[in-house]
Parts: sequence; C-alpha cells; structure tokens
Amino acid sequence: MNEQKTIRFLNRELLDEMPALRAEAARFSASRDDQRALLRALMNVREPHALSERFVRAQDELLSAERERKGVVSVASLETVPGEGRIALWQGDITRLDADAIVNAANAQLLGCFRPGHNCIDNVIHSAAGLQLREACAALMRAQGHDEPTGQAKITPGFNLPARYVLHTVGPIITGPLRERDREMLASCYRSCLALAEEKGLKSVAFCCISTGVFHFPKDEAARIAVATVKDCLKESAVEKVVFCVHGEENRRIYHELLY
Repeated sequence: MNEQKTIRFLNRELLDEMPALRAEAARFSASRDDQRALLRALMNVREPHALSERFVRAQDELLSAERERKGVVSVASLETVPGEGRIALWQGDITRLDADAIVNAANAQLLGCFRPGHNCIDNVIHSAAGLQLREACAALMRAQGHDEPTGQAKITPGFNLPARYVLHTVGPIITGPLRERDREMLASCYRSCLALAEEKGLKSVAFCCISTGVFHFPKDEAARIAVATVKDCLKESAVEKVVFCVHGEENRRIYHELLY
C-alpha cells in the first residue's frame, strides 16, 4: 500500500484498540500531514502490549521510509574536536545518527513520553523507533519491578532508528537550587551509559543533553559536567567515538566553547 494508505491503516488499527479516542481523532483533517500527526499522537499514548505482525510490518515500512527521507548521518564521517580524537560535536536530530547507540533522556518509568506530539527527546526517539521500543522498555521494567533509579542506564535495540541500540538513562530533576547531589547524578548518567556501552562492545555513542529539557538542569553546568565526565571516562574506555548531539543554537554555543 502507498504511504497515505499505510498511515490510515495504522490509525484505524490504533483507534480500534483505543475507541475512546475516536472523537478526538475526528478533529484531525483528512490531509496526509494531519493523519501523520494523529498517528504519532496515538502511538505516543498507547500503553505497551503485544503488537500484531501486520501492524509492525506497516509501521516499520513507514518509519523506514521516513528515516531515509530525513537522511542517515554517518558518525564515522563527523570530524572530531582538535586534540580530542574521540569526541565530536554535532547539531541536529539525534535520530538521524548511525551510532552504535544513542542516549535517551528517559523518565523513571522508562516507557517514553505519553504526551501526544511532545517535542522532548524521549518522545522524539520513541516516535522514530516505533512502538516496539516502548514494549522493550516495558519488558525491562516488568523484570526490574520498580522505577529506574537516577544515574543508571539500560539498553534496548534501536528498532527503526539508524542506531543499533538505545541507552536509556534517567537524569536528575531540578526543582530548586542546584545541589551537589544533582551534579553527581548527572555525571553518573554519562558514566553509566559509557560503562554499559563498553560492556556490550559498542564503539560509538551519541549523547543528547541529558536533563536540560523538561528536567530543568541548567544548560551551562550540565554541559560542563558532560564534557568533563566523558573526557575522564574515555581515558580508560574502549569506546572509540562519543558524539555530543545538541539541539538548538544555545546548546551548540555552550558545547563549542567547552570543546574548542
């Protein structure tokens, strides 16, 4: 089926599962863009449970086509920072990078963002990877039996992402003055991700700016901790390349000043 028919099929399947959302869905027009926005919204709110093979095939076909249209960015082609042969800085969409693993700034439930169409990194990664990512995370959480602690890391496949894997880490949430404990927990996120990557034999890791979005960690301080922690870890790590993937000009400027 063509792409528009695929989107409509996927929407029908999800609305059959979640009929209470039909009235809300009716507010979306029949245009391709509106129907695609509806699909992302429905995927965002769907609770994790088994997916039909037919749904997965259609979803994967759509997400693969979208991945190719966006363009896959080769991590190997990214120039490293002078004097730092294993660190690169790149501004753009982390879901385009073909790193062995990209890092997701997750919430403690580790299930992705449930806010329809939200632009946080958690939502963006889950939306590009497909619903299998939420189910994989749910399986990890069922086995664990409790929320994911701050500063640790879990790994799942990347599914429809160019990256082979996703490293999920929960950063500190800042609600008042920044504490030393917050700094320690953020550094732990970077250490845990690199340790897990090395354990799994991964050679390249792309980090987002952990905790600096809806978790409100000050961007300048978060970047300083990220760069210092990664540089320290790489002294003994077998990971061959780390990419700091930044979104927006402010983050690019902050990291550029620290690295160059």
